[in-house]
Amino acid sequence: MITVSKSQLKAKMLEYFRRVEQTGEELIVTNNRAPVLKVIPIGDKKDVAEVFADMRGKVKYYDDILTPETDEWGEV
Repeated sequence: MITVSKSQLKAKMLEYFRRVEQTGEELIVTNNRAPVLKVIPIGDKKDVAEVFADMRGKVKYYDDILTPETDEWGEV
């Protein structure tokens, strides 16, 4: 994690942004030594199958998954 003051960021913003982009490291911006902003790189979009791949075959559901839950949660 990179920490930088607002004044340092202002002077070298492009340099810091490139570093975040290249390394994937978070950038914390401070004001009077207190964190005020967090800059993070946008990750690659993943499809649902990829996100839940490690869960495939591990989740067990014993009821019918298509049964409405309005009794439990009430009507919306």
